[in-house]
Amino acid sequence: MKVQLTLSAFCLALLMNITTYAEDKGFKPLFDGKTLDGWVQKGGTAKYEVVDGTIVGTSVPKTPNSFLCTDRNYGDFELEVDFKVDPLLNSGIQIRSNVHDDDRTIVYKGDDGKELKKKIPAGRVHGYQVEIDPSDRAWSGGIYDEARRGWLNNLADNKAAQKAFKQNEWNHYRIVCKGDSIKTWINGVPAADLKDGLTSEGFIALQVHGVGNHPEKVGKQVSWRNIKIKELK
Repeated sequence: MKVQLTLSAFCLALLMNITTYAEDKGFKPLFDGKTLDGWVQKGGTAKYEVVDGTIVGTSVPKTPNSFLCTDRNYGDFELEVDFKVDPLLNSGIQIRSNVHDDDRTIVYKGDDGKELKKKIPAGRVHGYQVEIDPSDRAWSGGIYDEARRGWLNNLADNKAAQKAFKQNEWNHYRIVCKGDSIKTWINGVPAADLKDGLTSEGFIALQVHGVGNHPEKVGKQVSWRNIKIKELK
């Protein structure tokens, strides 16, 4: 009887491992759980460190937005990540983002169809950002265009996504970029659904928002874990 139970337990464990493999097939970790290998900091001087298998970003005073960026670019992909944020700290996850050593000017069309131009200063991280917003507005999962056009897909009309965010707890994002389509889910609830073709590829980055001279926001933290990506063909 004992042998049968042991064999049954082994088979169950094997089945669970196979199921987990099938679910994660095609995904690769962007974070090894131990080091910041494969990441490089740009922008401000917020502190990034690895604590208990998570990446922890801590706000510091008098510095602009900080970004911990992947050391390579991604185009079409599916990204999954868990995050937890202090209620006083704004944050976000950059996707298809870039930074340049010289000033650049982008050209795009406004809502009225007219051609517009925007200067991007040298060294400024810019691009799509999946917002992390613990404020009462609760637009976590919306898409903001960092340092370029501002909000592209807020969640003002998506009450379900607003309610999906869990304050002071771990939350989960699923982000899918394919062609000019960018879609997000927060804790399994559909959030943003954007069609925009301004940028087709770029790095992924973890943002710690600047806190200016607000002492109550200094030392606040945002954490990320279980960061994995599947590139799409």
